[in-house]
Amino acid sequence: MTLEKPGFIDPVAEAQACFRLVLRTMSSPGQIVTLANPVAAPPLTPATAAVLLTLVDAEVSLWLDEPLADSWDWLAFHAGVVRATDIGSAAFLCTTRLPPLAEVFAGTDAAPETGATIILQVPSLEGGKKLTLYGPGLETPIVIAPQGLPADFVAQWEQNHRIFPRGIDLLLCAGSSFCALPRSVRIGEG
Repeated sequence: MTLEKPGFIDPVAEAQACFRLVLRTMSSPGQIVTLANPVAAPPLTPATAAVLLTLVDAEVSLWLDEPLADSWDWLAFHAGVVRATDIGSAAFLCTTRLPPLAEVFAGTDAAPETGATIILQVPSLEGGKKLTLYGPGLETPIVIAPQGLPADFVAQWEQNHRIFPRGIDLLLCAGSSFCALPRSVRIGEG
């Protein structure tokens, strides 16, 4: 990726708007939102690029997987991002394949809010294996069906939920849309 790819046109207003969407999705698990002004920055999808420009800066560390590694210079230029050396030390992970959640930093008992956030770039937020979400933020269970999750995702998520309030938050990004699975949400199959 070259630096010629623009970031946000109006960085403050667009980052604020995207941050409000992130907050909305974290408080309403599984709710899909679509960006009004997507950022084009391949190999990142517009949603992934916008979420990264909104959440990462020189104060936090980011780990990128190999398929997204061409984004380092662009992210350093637009967000001043700090590169994490491994998934266990990153505050944020951006990946096309979910790493084993047990290897990701889940915060501490004294500071559970320091658990990592994974930004997972998936092929689609629809058409995958059906998952039922329930818990805080949901009056009734809802069903989502994102593509690109590992076969053992529900089991991994159950382990993540067991250590609550510690844990990992997950943002699923596809195209110009994203949804969130905060660590507080329970997930079942079907």
